[in-house]
Amino acid sequence: MSSVRQALTPEALARLSTMALRARAAVEGHYSGRHASAYRGASVEFVDHREYAPGDEPRHIDWRVYGRTDRLFVKQYESETNLDLHLLLDVSRSMDFASGSVSKLRCATFIAAALAYLATNQRDAVGLFLFDHAVRRHLPAMTSPAHLARLFEALDAAEPGEDTRLTPALEEVAGRLGRRAIIVLLSDLLDGPEEVLRSLAYFRHRGHDVIVLQLLDPAELRLDYRGTVAFEDLETAERLSLEVGSVREAYLGELRRFLAAYRHGCRDRSLDYALLDTSIPFDAALAAYLARRSTHLSRR
Repeated sequence: MSSVRQALTPEALARLSTMALRARAAVEGHYSGRHASAYRGASVEFVDHREYAPGDEPRHIDWRVYGRTDRLFVKQYESETNLDLHLLLDVSRSMDFASGSVSKLRCATFIAAALAYLATNQRDAVGLFLFDHAVRRHLPAMTSPAHLARLFEALDAAEPGEDTRLTPALEEVAGRLGRRAIIVLLSDLLDGPEEVLRSLAYFRHRGHDVIVLQLLDPAELRLDYRGTVAFEDLETAERLSLEVGSVREAYLGELRRFLAAYRHGCRDRSLDYALLDTSIPFDAALAAYLARRSTHLSRR
């Protein structure tokens, strides 16, 4: 299984190199700095020490602490740049589904890694939340190569958790966020649209720029099985055998209504939404989405 660093091949990075994660608020005039100039005057605030690790910048070593302890520690800073990016990654059991070689979860980790890489190159701070029905891991938003390496490690270590309940997890995330930021939710959204949209609207109400990336497997999108197939619910282990041809049209009709509820609900709440097919290479799907977003924001 490829690590996220291996997935960010030179070809993938070349495809993404001309892209930028632009903030809606920059267009609306709420942010200054990098999203209007080049982060001139960006500052940071010291928060803590941690042991030195390969890849950390030597200029952040605290030599006074070294003199007292004979061990290398670096100063940790919380970014006070103009924008934070928070990646909200659904690690519930349903995200483990794959009809091909890449599960929804692995595809989501690759996209999250690419977004984190882009943001770090823009000198934006990046944070990560891994959640199922509750937050399982949180890396606060920071900006440094060493922090990006830790974020990549967290993405590689992400494993399917428990059942999907987006609303309590999103409420927990909301309670941990401060200033305005870009919020990117990566999930299959296999939960009731009404409650999920209400929770996402709260982020928007707080001034956050919300991006919803719904990842679904091609088998979920097309149900292109033949004959009688045994299905198993990844979250409940319930099994059901069906003659697929007899239910395909009804399934696809329900799927269209389900996706429309999220698509229209996000539009009505000023949330950015995109449906991603996991059979499409993640870098191509992400580059296409970022290009559409940039064009849309430029027209505002």
